[in-house]
Amino acid sequence: MTAPTTSGFAGRYDARDAGGTTPLSAAETAATMRRLRWLANVLDTAVRLPGGFRFGADTLIGLAPGVGDVATTAIACYFVYEGRRLGLPRSALAKMAGNVALDLALGVTPVLGDLADTWFKANVRNLAIIEKHVAGR
Repeated sequence: MTAPTTSGFAGRYDARDAGGTTPLSAAETAATMRRLRWLANVLDTAVRLPGGFRFGADTLIGLAPGVGDVATTAIACYFVYEGRRLGLPRSALAKMAGNVALDLALGVTPVLGDLADTWFKANVRNLAIIEKHVAGR
């Protein structure tokens, strides 16, 4: 008997994997990593200015007072969710959650928060934590 599967933004996955208890296959892990790399690029580094400065949609969405920072934080929490699905240890998940919390704390500060969003790239940092874990398997 096969386990039920679900489909959505996170792709197809075995319903038992939603809790992070069953290891994902190599193909599922590769698909998740491609999705996370794409999302981190769009959110944090998609636009390159002269001199090598990069920013992404996180900076632009964060310009909307209050709502923008909540929206980008919700998206950043997706990286923590995927890290859990990939089996990251609690210490790595805590570090990722800290990056998300710091990004929110910096982002809600008027004016300076918008500048901080361009400097502190929580999604790229969290992707690096995930990649380190996945490469170490």
